[in-house]
Amino acid sequence: MNKVLTIEAPGRVALVEEKLPDVPDGGFMVATLYSGVSAGTELTYVKGTNPYLTSTWDQALGLFADGTPSVEYPVRGVGYMQVGRVVETRTRAVREGTPVAMCYGHRTAYVADPMEDRFVELPGGLDPLLGIYVAHMGPICANGLLHAAHDLHGPAVQRLGDGVRGRRVVVVGAGVVGLLTACFARSGGAAEVVVVDETPARLAVAEALGVNVMDAGDDPAVALKRRWRHGPNDRGADLVFQCRGRPRALALGLRLLRPQGTLVDLAFYTDGAQEVRLGEEFHHNGLTVRCAQIGRVPRGLAHAWDRERLSYETISLLSEYGERLRDHLVTDVVAFADAPLFLTELADRRRQTIQAVFRGDVEKEGG
Repeated sequence: MNKVLTIEAPGRVALVEEKLPDVPDGGFMVATLYSGVSAGTELTYVKGTNPYLTSTWDQALGLFADGTPSVEYPVRGVGYMQVGRVVETRTRAVREGTPVAMCYGHRTAYVADPMEDRFVELPGGLDPLLGIYVAHMGPICANGLLHAAHDLHGPAVQRLGDGVRGRRVVVVGAGVVGLLTACFARSGGAAEVVVVDETPARLAVAEALGVNVMDAGDDPAVALKRRWRHGPNDRGADLVFQCRGRPRALALGLRLLRPQGTLVDLAFYTDGAQEVRLGEEFHHNGLTVRCAQIGRVPRGLAHAWDRERLSYETISLLSEYGERLRDHLVTDVVAFADAPLFLTELADRRRQTIQAVFRGDVEKEGG
């Protein structure tokens, strides 16, 4: 019997049993090895702050509007960082025993249709736990770099690092998105990568991954603009990746930029951004803010840079940084049975994490 993580109401998280359908012709079944937690997104459902819970999302217009919420409780199977082992297959597209990265939510098993469900086979030698980043989270961060490359080169982008190579880069926010983005930037040949955050423990993880760090409380804009001089009245970061969903983080990112610089925003602002003072650095320095969301690659690049390629770039990054990411970024590996309590404690701020991973039953049993 499949177990599915369900958010019954704000603050109420449970595991429920769900009967799996039969594997159809052309389909396959996976047993979950690991299921990564995207705390920033998932806790909005536990806390009741996700905008889909309070308004209607009009996909055609791209607008939120008053009306029936697009998502209602109970919310089942949140999460988009799964690694499963194929335990039954009725297709030649994937063999039994193969570990695959997918996005099917927190559940112990899943029946997939390769015509509908995207999956990425994990190469031998890659720690399957790190495979949680391959299908979706890694491509989110890689897409941020792709937007930076497009901002500089337009449709002439050849490599993911084209927007950071030889440039001074700041990453605001040392959560999972920020730390992976910093690794991508460093791997892409940035002249210097500085991660800015308010939490010493997260800055220590960034240092362990090989990037420079600054405390957000020490006004890093002053320090970096004194250090990074491009010309008269031209100081600051060439590029900022904003990876923390707080208005003050966005405001800081704008302060860090050189005139006419670009901020690539990967954050999710669940409470809006009332503190962002658009009449100050944004206006006076002629800055650009570009939102990078995995649903869209930059215009003109979709054919060459689809999600499959971004997953490949993620696998390459994991090959380079895998051991350090496993040792420093993954802070909690939790039995699937303990997932409801874990998410509740995160939402109540009784527990802290950077990257939490739920261990599937099959892995616990040594399967």
